[in-house]
Amino acid sequence: MMEFLSYLISGISLGSVYAIIALGYTMVYGIAKMLNFAHGDVIMIGGYISLMSMNALMKVFPTAPWVANLLAIVIAMLVCTILGVVIEGLAYKPLRAAPSLAVLITAIGVSYFLQNMALLVWGANPKTYPTIISGTIRLFDGQLSISVISLVTMAACIIIMLALTTFTGNTKMGKAMRACSEDKGAAQLMGINVNFTISLTFAIGSALAAVAGVLLCSSYPTLMPTTGSMPGIKAFTAAVFGGIGSIPGAFLGGILLGVIESLAKAYISTQLSNSIVFAVLIIVLLVRPAGLLGKYVPEKV
Repeated sequence: MMEFLSYLISGISLGSVYAIIALGYTMVYGIAKMLNFAHGDVIMIGGYISLMSMNALMKVFPTAPWVANLLAIVIAMLVCTILGVVIEGLAYKPLRAAPSLAVLITAIGVSYFLQNMALLVWGANPKTYPTIISGTIRLFDGQLSISVISLVTMAACIIIMLALTTFTGNTKMGKAMRACSEDKGAAQLMGINVNFTISLTFAIGSALAAVAGVLLCSSYPTLMPTTGSMPGIKAFTAAVFGGIGSIPGAFLGGILLGVIESLAKAYISTQLSNSIVFAVLIIVLLVRPAGLLGKYVPEKV
């Protein structure tokens, strides 16, 4: 029983990272109707920026490592926010009226560009990422151990999901995002700055990618130029699983995907865990094509 609980908690922690990444995917798709497949590589950039910042700030705050770590996370979020806006402005904005295939090919190109840029700047050798929060909590007379970083990851995911839900539902800018999602032309006629709204969406998604990069690298402390590729694909899978465009759907999809992957590795096969995850996605989409919490919207022709 304790072993199952341990795998379950590990899965929820991993799923929380997927959920944070998926929230970025679902925000961009929900508002801009674009699949930003470079999102996973923004995670990797956030990991590298935070690592460099931690190493530099530890020399400034040698007796207060938590200050250095916190500032490093803020710096990574700022850099990734700017990077997201630049990517949107240079790569995606000119393709607003282009076919979806052109946007998809561009996103793949941006992904490879970011990976190769990281390869040139930081090299191909894996770097060891320090845990931002160390410590373990032991329950049931030491039979169950939970790392503090796992609890922080789960708490961060819940807070981010609730904050995004409140932001999109109750604020003026959030309502502008929802209006752009429904009809960009009508939103522009109502005085909404569509370009700024889409840029803000990319900025929020990229800031979330930086947070996800820090949490991912803290739990799995190996950083290389391809670090964000597979988590990015799985997070996209989670967003589709839960219903892409739905914030609660991205949260639910990420958590379920992490739990399925963790239990599959523990009880079935480590080699087949990814196949099992994608097989579950296919089954869900066959039953519910819009995802678990997605809504089918008929398209006018």
